[in-house]
Amino acid sequence: MKLGISSYSLNAHQKDGTMTILDIVDWAAQHNCEHLELVPFDTPFLLEDGTINTELVNQIKARADHWHLELSSFSLNACVLKDTEEEVRAEIERIEKYMHICTMLGIKKMRCDTCTGQHPLGHNTPQQFEKDFPRLVAAIQELADYAATLGLNTTLENHGRYVNGADRIIRLIEAANRPNLGMTMDVGNFRCVDEINEVSVEKCVSYADCIHLKDFYIRPVEQMITEGLACCYMDRWFPTCSGKTLLRGSILGQGDLDIWNILRIIKHAGYDKHISIEFEGLEECCSATESCLKTARYIWEHV
Repeated sequence: MKLGISSYSLNAHQKDGTMTILDIVDWAAQHNCEHLELVPFDTPFLLEDGTINTELVNQIKARADHWHLELSSFSLNACVLKDTEEEVRAEIERIEKYMHICTMLGIKKMRCDTCTGQHPLGHNTPQQFEKDFPRLVAAIQELADYAATLGLNTTLENHGRYVNGADRIIRLIEAANRPNLGMTMDVGNFRCVDEINEVSVEKCVSYADCIHLKDFYIRPVEQMITEGLACCYMDRWFPTCSGKTLLRGSILGQGDLDIWNILRIIKHAGYDKHISIEFEGLEECCSATESCLKTARYIWEHV
């Protein structure tokens, strides 16, 4: 197992201007991360004219090389479920442009979302998923085939409230049937679609090419003191698909997920690839991410 972080864990400091992506590379190396996963939030990988920001890409690679820090993967939000074929082509071309950024950075693995949120917005029905299934599979195949020409693996993540859930992800991977296609398994996100995390982790771990390790606070809606969900959103609570449960990111091991059992399942399955801490709680992100790393190392050694 190679333990590192997703740059998203420190994104709060990118947003407030106290850190740049180069600072995040430094932080990861200085905290004994074995790798860094890049997420493009608040990092201008593309210029205003849509071309690649070659100067920034080269700076990131040089900084990682300086620290001998592996850039393990790149996670891109995307959605290929568009209203017109022209919009679909434009989105696929945008994703492929980021694949070229990966090759420039020496990254061998890229998460290509096919629907980051829900489709249509606010809907998550089995009937809609069956309708969209052929379109999703076709896009996954096309992107995996293009990635193969660049020597890249692609992954699907159980992400959002639509392309999520163990059975949906496994169906998509099996139907696409590409040797360079695997899964970015987010151990927490299964709860976004009201699944039992340990059960879904056990189903999916054999498909995993990368793992996001996170924790959530979990609360029944009726037990929250609030005047509707809008008040909760201000404190970063969000509802699961059923609308009956609220989630909020926490420091690893301090939330309500059974991280000990989850890591036990992963370790005993023989998983030996990248694990990225993905902190998305309210605490100061550097100290929180450092705590997540320490907790993950300790639990892994003791399960």
